[in-house]
Amino acid sequence: MPAETPAIVIERFREAHVDGITALYNEPAVCRQVLQMPFQSSEVWRQRLIQRQDNERLVSLVALHQGVVIGSCSLEQYARVRRSHAGSIGMGVATAWQGKGVGSQLLAAVLDVADNWMNLRRVELTVYVDNAAARGLYRKFGFVDEGVMRDYAIRDGALVDTLNMARLRRSA
Repeated sequence: MPAETPAIVIERFREAHVDGITALYNEPAVCRQVLQMPFQSSEVWRQRLIQRQDNERLVSLVALHQGVVIGSCSLEQYARVRRSHAGSIGMGVATAWQGKGVGSQLLAAVLDVADNWMNLRRVELTVYVDNAAARGLYRKFGFVDEGVMRDYAIRDGALVDTLNMARLRRSA
């Protein structure tokens, strides 16, 4: 008999999750795969939440296990009229939960919003070229490689490349 998958709950990011989000993105292995700075305070995340509350073009979700934040994913529709058919995704999953379906659940949830509520035709993201696990996850959801951005960000004291990926949904 296979082991049961622990119950993961997806919720909108809110004040009760600020300390958990802070801990998630201060985890060194998570921080090095995203564009967040290390050692951010809870107050920084609280201010981000406050600034984003009235943005109906932004959906920020958290994945919880027994009330503990184990991942997050956000989708933001572009505000410019000629780019309003598109949005971008950012996400992170706690190291202990990587490879256990958390990223898939978060991505499925934001793509459902993108497709069925925002009617987005293009969803974009940027991922470090050496993050094979994340690239595999994105491909599983229909994202394709569009190009490499050389020396995109500083990580571990060196400039590193990222890959632009996008998922297009064509009208029938």
